[in-house]
Amino acid sequence: MCLLHYIGGAFTRKPEELKDGVSSKAADLIKRAFDDIDPELLIDHHTHVAGLGTEGTDAFVNPKMRSWTHPFHPLKFKVYLSAAGVEDVERADAELIQRLANLIRHIEHHGKHRLLAFDKNYRPDGSVNLEKTEFYVSNEYVFALAEQYPDLFVPNISVNPYRPNALEELEKWAGRGARIVKWLPNAMGIDPADPRCDPFYQKMKQLDLILLSHGGEEKAVEAKEDQKLGNPLLLRRALDHGVKVIVAHCAGLGVNEDLDKPDKKHVHNFDLFMRLMDEKRYEGLVFGEISAMTQFNRIGEPLTTILEREDLHDRLLNGSDYPLPAINVLIRTRPLVRGGYINADERESLKEIYDYNPLLFDFVLKRTIKLPTTNKRLPAAVFMTNASLGI
Repeated sequence: MCLLHYIGGAFTRKPEELKDGVSSKAADLIKRAFDDIDPELLIDHHTHVAGLGTEGTDAFVNPKMRSWTHPFHPLKFKVYLSAAGVEDVERADAELIQRLANLIRHIEHHGKHRLLAFDKNYRPDGSVNLEKTEFYVSNEYVFALAEQYPDLFVPNISVNPYRPNALEELEKWAGRGARIVKWLPNAMGIDPADPRCDPFYQKMKQLDLILLSHGGEEKAVEAKEDQKLGNPLLLRRALDHGVKVIVAHCAGLGVNEDLDKPDKKHVHNFDLFMRLMDEKRYEGLVFGEISAMTQFNRIGEPLTTILEREDLHDRLLNGSDYPLPAINVLIRTRPLVRGGYINADERESLKEIYDYNPLLFDFVLKRTIKLPTTNKRLPAAVFMTNASLGI
């Protein structure tokens, strides 16, 4: 259990202790991170919730996550529970939300977090594929949480376009104020370039809904042979329907076929994403979201490029991808020092902040990193409501 907590939620401090316990150097770094931020506009676009169906929720995880037939899955499940602050599995759903709310409320100038629903995997014929559904979070659940915590949360719906009532779901939740539809094609079995998605895109355009779609390789949720569905170029079909698309993580991980070239050579997903960003016809339609881009396995060209390309900063949005920032094994700041993104003093302060509050750490880190050998940082606008999207 100690090893699991070291990998997952390796925290020795409580978020409520930060105000009086943090060092002056760390406090100064936090203050600088918020200097030009309007808390009323501060927004995290990528916050996950999950559940086991305790306390009457309809959330669930795939039974394989709790079966020792395949030991990797229950181990991963326990790491996620640790990172999310769950101590009693029988109260998992409530404890997860309480921990998340506690983290946010103890950020002095916190904004709001967009909670992501997560739909099931559906086959193209409209039948649900529970075997490939790793976890499920309903639209009802994230709306209920946003109503319970209106000062903290905004709901993002998730609708698989292959489900038989997909268009009705879009209309229902758009009528209740939803603005964003979350997809993880690699895990949900969605081919964004499938002509069967056309009515879905048309309805999204009609309802002025925005698509937040995972881009690139998926590591947190099992995807296996469906990693090809994370190819950013598959999103052209939505863009060509006039749907605004936010590509999560700026597709910063893995490779996929270059669908624009006859030889279909494998190219880094980030390069395919940047091709979309650089196409004139997609200006005002395609955006990038920077969650997870400071993780050790994404440091390098993707992170350097988004810092360097100031012309694209007004098309970038921030997200934490919580609970990933609370999984200790994913958080390695030494490579950021070696790469010149932060200095050694900043690293020590960030490590201190992390021990109290991983969500605050994620925000302060992204406000601190700079383009190596320069003073170029991501502007405050990346972390606040995006005027072009109205979210």
